[in-house]
Amino acid sequence: MTDDADGTTDQEATVNDTVAEAAEAIRHGQLAVYPTETVYGLGADALDADAVERVFAAKNRNRENPVSLAVPDAESTTEYTAPSDRERAFMEAFLPGPVTVVLERRPMVPDALTAGRDRVGVRVPDHEIALSLLREAAPVTATSANVSGRPSARGVADLDDRIRESATVVVDGGETPGGGSTVVDVAREEIHRRGPLADDIEAWLAEH
Repeated sequence: MTDDADGTTDQEATVNDTVAEAAEAIRHGQLAVYPTETVYGLGADALDADAVERVFAAKNRNRENPVSLAVPDAESTTEYTAPSDRERAFMEAFLPGPVTVVLERRPMVPDALTAGRDRVGVRVPDHEIALSLLREAAPVTATSANVSGRPSARGVADLDDRIRESATVVVDGGETPGGGSTVVDVAREEIHRRGPLADDIEAWLAEH
């Protein structure tokens, strides 16, 4: 492994190139697989209903089961959602991280993503490769890169053939820790799915 003039290694340069390819694919309505701090995700343009539909088809996912979107930082959430001051404070405390925050969506977020609901889950993954992708192509769908009902992929070798065939680009970020994000609706004081930081989130909700 060698260093380039700017200090990046050959491996890092390859990942950077693949991230750029993935962002380009997403901007053109295609799918890409990317690593996060939990598992690998299946990314598409979250504002493109046709691209979102391709995510559901690749995963064989029930259309009544909403998909979240990912952005590169908490401030970016305001472009696609309408968070309250309390929700903003929560995001400042817990994002980036393995947390999905359910917020009121703005009109540009398609029904296909939210199954027609007025709220949408938002992620800011604590993973530099994912954030690099999101800085180029956000908002991107934030859903695990697996066929529904099958195990989530912690590494590229774990990907289902169906997912590989559906994705134009796969960004290999090595092995991921696994698990899933904690899903919380701050306004409604509800934790829909417990995962990392769930106890801390409960304490924050009680204190704020």
